[in-house]
Amino acid sequence: MKTWHRQLHEDLKNLDEAKLLRRCKSLEFQGRTIRHHDRDLINLGSNDYLGLANDARLKDAGIAAIRQSGTGAGASRLAGGTTVRHNQLESHFAAFKHAEAALLCPTGYQANLAAITALARKGDLICQDKLNHASLIDAAKLSGATVRTFPHKQTAKLARLLGKHKTQSGSDEPTSRRIIITDSVFSMDGDCADLPALCELADCHDAILIVDEAHATGILGEHGIGLCEYQNVEHRIDVILSTASKALGGLGGIISSTRGVIETIVNHANPFIYTTAIPPSQIATITAALDIIHDEPWRRQHLCHLASTVRQQLTECGLVTPSTSSWSDVPTPIIPVITGTPESAITLSEQLENRGFYTPAIRPPTVGPGMARIRISLRADLENADIENLITALHDSRV
Repeated sequence: MKTWHRQLHEDLKNLDEAKLLRRCKSLEFQGRTIRHHDRDLINLGSNDYLGLANDARLKDAGIAAIRQSGTGAGASRLAGGTTVRHNQLESHFAAFKHAEAALLCPTGYQANLAAITALARKGDLICQDKLNHASLIDAAKLSGATVRTFPHKQTAKLARLLGKHKTQSGSDEPTSRRIIITDSVFSMDGDCADLPALCELADCHDAILIVDEAHATGILGEHGIGLCEYQNVEHRIDVILSTASKALGGLGGIISSTRGVIETIVNHANPFIYTTAIPPSQIATITAALDIIHDEPWRRQHLCHLASTVRQQLTECGLVTPSTSSWSDVPTPIIPVITGTPESAITLSEQLENRGFYTPAIRPPTVGPGMARIRISLRADLENADIENLITALHDSRV
């Protein structure tokens, strides 16, 4: 065995012994229920918050697009992969987000890489929340800018970082940019950024504010625009990143901003320039999902009601959830139950599976040491009996 192969083997063995080895589970279906090991389970491990991934209207739209336009785009966007469908969806999504323009990418991860690497350069400063999604962290590193993190939602530290860079750069470096990056809804804790406070700092320090609305688009706000609408700052955010792979039930990342920002990304973002365009079927499903979000507000309203109910009942049960000092009343569908150790998270996940629920264990490095958990992802098509049974199962399965 070669040295490097032996090193891989030892690393995997160590992960296994620490209960940190992860493997992909083979599941059937996508929807309120999934099948695992020949058992039907209530699906609480998906980001399909509005229950659209298996909706007949999205499936019909995707199938019709395949029959009309084929299964692939055939080229990158700049080399012939842009179709009328791409342009129409981008206009539609920009209107939905109240933005001048939008840009469609194959995935949310790629959209984040494209936006940040196009806007940040060597000599610039990127400040981002410590609990931002891995795609935002990776994009900042790839940009070549100086990267600083601030403790989760602690804007005082952020203000000091921005002020220090402004003082150091001085008036003789007017092109040096300051960029603030944050998730709106944080994917593991389900808590929310204080966007009004970040807007004030961005204005004060002439900084670019980039907000990833992946877990809020389609869910929060009167029209489902996201946390920026919920907190009434949608016109103060410079760049908004969204995904179609969660509440919209499909696949794709979408950047919305000014036309100048979008054209800059088109011309300077390698992750956008050098990849094949998203296929017509996914464009059709995203379009169908946007129509449903507009026509059926009851989905997000019911989801918010479920989120508030479950949080209240878990609090009454004394189960551990993260403390949220600001905007803690936002009814996001992500509800963690922290167990602490990887072993206890796995145990709780298995106990809940025995009670008919799919709730995957989340362990380091996805979360920090001592913060292993199950992550409950609520969905709009859950029934009242599902929630009652879940609370009972959690109460009975404390570890």
